[in-house]
Amino acid sequence: MKKRLLSLLLIVFAFVQARATFIFIPMDETQTNCLKAYGIAYMALKNGIAVEWLLNYRGGSFTFPDARLFEDECKVRNVKFELIADEQESDILAQIADPSVNMDAVKLEKPPRMAVYSPKNKMPWDDAVTLALTYAEIPYDVIYDKEIMDGVLPKYDWLHLHHEDFTGQYGKFYGAYQNAQWYQDDVKANEAMAHELGFQKVSQMKLAVAERIRDFVSGGGFLFAMCSAPDSYDIALAAEGIDICAAPFDGDPADPNCNKKLDFGNCFAFQNYTLSLNPFEYSKSNIDTSPYRAQKYGINQQNDFFTLFDFSAKWDPVPAMLCQDHTKVIKGFWGQTTAFNESFIKSGVTIMGENKGANEARYIHGDFGKGTWTFFGGHDPECYQHRVGDPPTDLSLHPNSPGYRLILNNVLFPAAKKKKRET
Repeated sequence: MKKRLLSLLLIVFAFVQARATFIFIPMDETQTNCLKAYGIAYMALKNGIAVEWLLNYRGGSFTFPDARLFEDECKVRNVKFELIADEQESDILAQIADPSVNMDAVKLEKPPRMAVYSPKNKMPWDDAVTLALTYAEIPYDVIYDKEIMDGVLPKYDWLHLHHEDFTGQYGKFYGAYQNAQWYQDDVKANEAMAHELGFQKVSQMKLAVAERIRDFVSGGGFLFAMCSAPDSYDIALAAEGIDICAAPFDGDPADPNCNKKLDFGNCFAFQNYTLSLNPFEYSKSNIDTSPYRAQKYGINQQNDFFTLFDFSAKWDPVPAMLCQDHTKVIKGFWGQTTAFNESFIKSGVTIMGENKGANEARYIHGDFGKGTWTFFGGHDPECYQHRVGDPPTDLSLHPNSPGYRLILNNVLFPAAKKKKRET
């Protein structure tokens, strides 16, 4: 009897030891919903649970201590997960720690406070980042010029710049949409806000906002921008004190010598570019490759791709985090600013995704002060040529979108425990 009891106790002990104690969320091709998986990781952080981000392990997987709440949410959100014992988790971490493999485990500790810079008036286009955050069920606040000038930015860790034109030229939509009601309403709303905040011109207000954002990044904030925001933001900073707006935008002509007066030292990413002063021309400068990429390089929807770089997870964890994906080749997509001419990118900028044959970068990153910025060319990773007035993309049809994954990498990136690079 004693032997049977001892055997039973040993079986029970072995079962308890082998029981699952961690949730493992794979992010490779086996995952049913990569985008919502980011939301599960964020949810764990919101509940005070640290998350291990397993860089380059099965597509950048996640693991964290098990709780019934997270199991249930994974099931509700159709996120594939596995229950693993602590020994299995230890084995995975040991495999990742091997110096001979390009993998690493980064601990995510605190959920970043999220803000999206977006206009309050309704515009005839959506924003990919807002769509991604909403679909992934990651909370965020919407702020705009007034809130930024009122000093709200220190409340947040992460800021996204919605489809925006910081130069005060309203996206240079004048040539095609000057008679459209939405365009006229946008001009009126921006002029009213500029006057309310004490500025004579919208361009002056946008510069002041851009400078507040620059201070936010310098103080340790994380900035992410897509489409027209990246180049227009840098242009606004370079053009401080210079009138670069043609008469249709602010009532008086641009300074004819403005291109000679630009201060590229103020820019995050770009230098030595030339502005377009034609109000009927869509591009703001020659940073954007949109005007010539099809004709010069024969780029179309069938052959438009860009490639992510491989970064050392152990030595370059920041770009490695930002490039986590289940594929290295990403479908291209248009935007008001589609991609960045590499000839005008500063030497210290990290290019994370490019179409080398077309001399264009799609995904770039850099440091500024204590913070970082990331610029992503294009408007919507799952709508190739997203036009004004097109309906929002339904992300339930693209739950494993590689392009949208890059957006959500940036959302989790600020939660990472900072690691000192070894020398």
